[in-house]
Amino acid sequence: MSEKITFNADVCEKYDVIVVGGGPAGCTAAASAARDGAKTLLIEASYMLGGMGTGGLVPSWCPFSDNEKIIYRGMAEKILDTAKALSPHIMPQDLIWVPIDSEALKRVYDEFISGYSVDVLFGTQLSAVNTNGNGTVTEIIVSNKKGLTAYRAGVYVDCTGDADLAAWGGAEFYHGSEDGTLMPASLCFVITNVDEYAYRYDRNSGLCFGTMQGTNPKSAIHSIVADKEFPLVTDTHLCHQIVGPKTIGFNAGHIFHVDSTNPISVSNSMMKGRELAHQLHEGLKKYFPSAFANSLLVNTAPMMGIREGRRIKGDYMLTLEDYIGRSSFPDEISRNCYYIDVHLTKEEAASAEAKGISREQLNMRYKKGESHGIPYRSLLPKGLENVIVAGRSISCDRKIQGSVRVMPNCLCTGEAAGLAAAIASTADKNVHNINTDTLRAKLREYGAYFL
Repeated sequence: MSEKITFNADVCEKYDVIVVGGGPAGCTAAASAARDGAKTLLIEASYMLGGMGTGGLVPSWCPFSDNEKIIYRGMAEKILDTAKALSPHIMPQDLIWVPIDSEALKRVYDEFISGYSVDVLFGTQLSAVNTNGNGTVTEIIVSNKKGLTAYRAGVYVDCTGDADLAAWGGAEFYHGSEDGTLMPASLCFVITNVDEYAYRYDRNSGLCFGTMQGTNPKSAIHSIVADKEFPLVTDTHLCHQIVGPKTIGFNAGHIFHVDSTNPISVSNSMMKGRELAHQLHEGLKKYFPSAFANSLLVNTAPMMGIREGRRIKGDYMLTLEDYIGRSSFPDEISRNCYYIDVHLTKEEAASAEAKGISREQLNMRYKKGESHGIPYRSLLPKGLENVIVAGRSISCDRKIQGSVRVMPNCLCTGEAAGLAAAIASTADKNVHNINTDTLRAKLREYGAYFL
């Protein structure tokens, strides 16, 4: 039988808006709230901003364009353009799978958030959420080197990735499928001292730049998967990108059955992920020596790449039907054109293979110029009056979550959430009651794109 522990916490000054989580959504949420005049605090558990693009070592941005125009605009476009300008091998017009220099991106986010009057707390972990019992969060308790501290705000924006604040505050949520199935995670890594000539053009396959993709039957990844020397490399997931001179970033391999809300699961998976990265590197040296024989595995991410965790039950649930129907909404605050990028479990992959269904068939893609809207209502957890959720844990079904979870969407939903929080903080603090016409007009004024 567990024993409930009581504790005392110092109470700090009150804010208009508190944002928890300093990933892409959290950065734009905090900046957006402060830009609109709200006294804003941004809380981040690590010691950097940017989430998966920095601490997660994701090697490239998901597409910002619907192949006709950029659709992730406003603060999202500003951050992308600033990051591109720091990488001489990236063309200004590039919008599709733009490489990420994670170290440079840290500075981009630092300078971006410093341009607004935002108080930032690094190394600070959300530890508890207190409510009045009627759907209003009254304060949050955080822990850091100072100890336990209570912070209070009129409105809170949850950008934790797993809707921690909303869930702990009593909001209802989904967690994977009905039987608890979750998409596999990945631990990104970086390999340097790569022979770029061989990497870009391998004479054995005759393909440029796409030589290693799992869709190429001549790719080294197929030999690595078949080799019992590398038992953790069980599938052909192998995304890669040049992130610097002779340096390749990888989003590769799958770690199965990772529950991001279970610290034991995440801890064990981090160790497995580092070993998987090592095995993949050794496999590349063995089966693609022209490019990787003299290479060095220089860095594995300090942050697990989680694709699926909690999803709030919101005022509106985005569905696969909305994706298929290219839906628009009267309260939409952004658009999305990314494909349905669902990563299957081993069991799901085996079932699909038995039925002759390829991953490409499962992962729907839009035609040129197509997109769907994301409504403000999908950011609002039922049962909480003064909390907005942005990022990958917004209200949606599992299929479309495979699309809306990526960083461009996080940047856009974050900007909308921060502005909405600022608006609500000057009124009755109920985020469900704000005038969405006012919200949308302000977002358009700031450069956002939606229909």
